[in-house]
Amino acid sequence: MAVSRDISDHRKNLLEKLFVAGRENSSAAVMFHGVVSARVGLSMTEEKALDVLERLGPLTAGEMSKHTGLAPASVSGLIDRLEAKWMVRRVKDAKDRRRVIVELNRERLAMFGDMFHGLVAGLTELYDGYTDEQLELILDFLTRATAIQNAATAELES
Repeated sequence: MAVSRDISDHRKNLLEKLFVAGRENSSAAVMFHGVVSARVGLSMTEEKALDVLERLGPLTAGEMSKHTGLAPASVSGLIDRLEAKWMVRRVKDAKDRRRVIVELNRERLAMFGDMFHGLVAGLTELYDGYTDEQLELILDFLTRATAIQNAATAELES
């Protein structure tokens, strides 16, 4: 990707390398999750929706839409597919019976554990090589880059 601002050659080179590295990282993540998804008979979107529920806990369809950037109609179909595969279930909210919550079927998710072992071990080893200050910078970058990507996803879905 060409950088058009008037900047030093060194910075221009770094930015170009950063865009390439970001694309390579994105491709590696997509390929990894494509293999994981295929092994358990899910689409990558379905597998990542399960990840959202794993990280955040039970959510309404509207909350899932907010956290994934997917349109509400897309999330409804996604939940239908995951429910048909026994990966999630819809339950009435105990505090407000009008609300329906989507929760994981944890028994079905046990199949994922071994597939992530190598990735988690490798990342843990990688993180061990950074100082706390460096990890804070990496965390800030990833958090902000994720927000930008989520906004781009929401824009495409609208």
